[in-house]
Amino acid sequence: MAPSSHIDLFAPCERDIILEVRSSRMVTMPGLKIESGIDKKPRSGRIPVSFIGLDADEHDLVFHGGRDKAIHGYCCSHYYAWQTEFPEAAARFQRGGFGENFVTEYMNERNICIGDVVSVGSDGVLLQVSLPRQPCFKLNHRFQLKNFAPNTYRASRTGWYYRVLREGTVQAGDEIRLVERRWPKWTIERVQEYLHRNPDDAAANEELAAIADMGDESRKTFEKRVEKLKVRQRRATKGKGEGEDLERWRDFRIVEKKTETPRVASFILEAVSPGVDLPEAGARVGAGEPLLGSYARLRLPNGLVRSYSIISGTCDRFELGVALAEPTRGGSAYLHGEARVGDVLAVGRIASDLQPAGAASSHVFVAGGIGITAFLALLKLYRNVHWDTTLHLAVRSVAEGEVPFRELLEELSRGSGVSGSGDGGNGVKLHLYDGSRGERVDIPRIFAEMPWNAHVYVCGPDHMMAEAMREAKRHGLGPDEVHFEAFSAQTGGDPFEVEVYHSGSKANRSSSGSEKCSSGAESGSEGGAGPVLLKVGADETLLEVLRRRFGEVAAPSSCEAGNCGTCQVTLRQGRVEHRGTALADEEQRGALLSCVSRGVGRITVEI
Repeated sequence: MAPSSHIDLFAPCERDIILEVRSSRMVTMPGLKIESGIDKKPRSGRIPVSFIGLDADEHDLVFHGGRDKAIHGYCCSHYYAWQTEFPEAAARFQRGGFGENFVTEYMNERNICIGDVVSVGSDGVLLQVSLPRQPCFKLNHRFQLKNFAPNTYRASRTGWYYRVLREGTVQAGDEIRLVERRWPKWTIERVQEYLHRNPDDAAANEELAAIADMGDESRKTFEKRVEKLKVRQRRATKGKGEGEDLERWRDFRIVEKKTETPRVASFILEAVSPGVDLPEAGARVGAGEPLLGSYARLRLPNGLVRSYSIISGTCDRFELGVALAEPTRGGSAYLHGEARVGDVLAVGRIASDLQPAGAASSHVFVAGGIGITAFLALLKLYRNVHWDTTLHLAVRSVAEGEVPFRELLEELSRGSGVSGSGDGGNGVKLHLYDGSRGERVDIPRIFAEMPWNAHVYVCGPDHMMAEAMREAKRHGLGPDEVHFEAFSAQTGGDPFEVEVYHSGSKANRSSSGSEKCSSGAESGSEGGAGPVLLKVGADETLLEVLRRRFGEVAAPSSCEAGNCGTCQVTLRQGRVEHRGTALADEEQRGALLSCVSRGVGRITVEI
């Protein structure tokens, strides 16, 4: 391929020539067990074009193809830049590398706009620019570069999609000519600016959500952002007094309770008033869309507040899996022993700290018992989109029915069964470990044999989590390659004292001297700048003490298991016994998780 560094990619372009027309059948990608249509080969002669794309061109319809993604265009001048920036993969950056159907030289993301209508050749084909290409993990694998895909939208070299307005035939050498430009303000590059690099611009999101010619994939993203902003604005107008409850609690009715194993029960909860005052997750995903890797905070009639993983469902109806804890802190005992169908429970924040790892080529899950509930929704998504996925699940006893959500696991593994190991076909590859037979998850081996560019997810008992953390560190895996999800939290320990700087608190604005707070902890210097001295008992958390003194506004939380980081506070001084997984090692020097971590002696924090 001749260098194309001389091409001015910012120059206006109303005409270009198709250098190559490419297509492919679905084939298995090298090194993976999934099929893709990315390996497109040049075609000769006239190629029929229908409303769903080129003749004999196949797509993974989960991500590509369909009317909005009928034909993919790419500027071959970009390949010279990729070769320069990634010399170790230069030989792989050749025409067709991005799986494009039309290879052009001048048209690019900076001089074409959403909604552009173009004619192709002399056979009447009429196309419309519909979407910027959304890069996926297959680009990482194709070029053998970890986390390469995000570079494409950062540099605005993704390519774009056409929808077909008029059918016909095309061939290499045909001229592409601009017929109509409906949205001159919105080049593909500028759309990517607000889609990826500057997603919080409210005015841009609203304007982009109104572009009718934009394909659903991108337009719906902007529509969700607009709705999320409206929810925030409505809440801001309502206002909240200092120290009041930060969460919006909604009433949910238990409509189904089912015994999954001798120790695990499932509950389906349905909103008493659907669509009313949705939590933050509702604004993000939409009232009727599925929740992934989420958990819900329940306020039980006995006064306890607990968080449980959502197995499936939406913000108005979802399923939880709850294990009877040993020892129990009271929440699981109530749900197992006292909760009945028809009971109404208060549900607060629905949130998630686990999102699909779209840059990974393979996904490896390791779970113990009830820990599987944190991943079931994500596993279902990965199975549906044909991602290469493996699950290692440890249970107490298969013979005694200790496999939680067995039917769903069998569905995900597509008949491979749960009595041993199965290849799962195109489903999740399930490896089941039966504790009653002495079987144990070999975590060192799992990490040692992990596929290239894999993402690991771990949720289980403390010993499993600790071993996985050690192996992840030994293999040099960063937070973008491994996710830890604790399903229980060790919160007790030695008592400690904490000096709290909180300039907005009523205590710090008080003109009084020393007083007793509701927990029995003594406040120290007050008057605006000085800290408040609190005591944290052996059986309480810093989060609980902060809330009693300052309220939930000053001390928010979500999972209360050290997974999400919502409860993070700034550490000014002192030694901390860090717990939880939400903070990286370097972050722990200046912060702690108030829901699980404990001070040693006396510490100073800022909230």
